[in-house]
Amino acid sequence: MTLRSDVSELLAGAAILDVDVDDAVADSHLLSSAYRRIALVTASSRSRDRDRAIVATILRDPDEMVSKTAVVALVDSVARKATGPAEFRQWSAGLLSETDRLRAEGYRAFISRRVHDWLFHLSIEDGHVPTPAELAEVTDWMQRLLAHESTSPEVLALLAGSGSRRKIRNVAKDRARNRRLRTR
Repeated sequence: MTLRSDVSELLAGAAILDVDVDDAVADSHLLSSAYRRIALVTASSRSRDRDRAIVATILRDPDEMVSKTAVVALVDSVARKATGPAEFRQWSAGLLSETDRLRAEGYRAFISRRVHDWLFHLSIEDGHVPTPAELAEVTDWMQRLLAHESTSPEVLALLAGSGSRRKIRNVAKDRARNRRLRTR
């Protein structure tokens, strides 16, 4: 398989018709944009059956930065639609085995950390209140996301007291205070 045929197949499978394959293959910015669109279309599908094959095809791209970015976009989109941590854990296990195709250990580790972050997030949505030690195991990115989006008073209190950065602690503290004021 060639990059051109892989990109053509992915675009056709996602019914994205407005991307010129030759232009995308020649320009990494266009290709990255096309991959992100493919990831969004893939994540919006009700079926997760083709995801692993799509990831494997994307990861054949010789530009590992572009392919890593696309896989992260897919992880983020699927995680936001997941019904819980068990479903996402099962889905991500297949995906993580595909990331062995990446030569750069840093890219494999980044994707693995992103999956871990989403499992943490989904467990919180499922009712788990994490400990400070568990919070310390997730990235600043996830802590910021939770500080901005969580509605759990316990999670906001944890972030306000144990967030890894002052900005995270302040956002969580402000949101917790505003939630208390609104409930009065």
